[in-house]
Amino acid sequence: MSAATVLDKQINNYLVQLNTKQKKAVLTVVKTFVEYQDQEDSPWKDPAFVGELDRRVVEFRGGKIKGYTWEEVKQKARQSLKSRKKK
Repeated sequence: MSAATVLDKQINNYLVQLNTKQKKAVLTVVKTFVEYQDQEDSPWKDPAFVGELDRRVVEFRGGKIKGYTWEEVKQKARQSLKSRKKK
């Protein structure tokens, strides 16, 4: 039995346990995945985009550049807004 067949069976086992509302939610998510995957202009299909992200990840993990936490980003954005309001 292939891995895909096993996975299909596992998915089906869970689907039969869902009520109609839950099944509609799952269907919406699955449709979104398929629609996104089929997009010709998806950035994930652009080798230059993927290469740039890979380069940045290597720089970040190697300590060449500093990353920011979400809290630091929010704080800086708030400070920027406050300084604009004062002008």
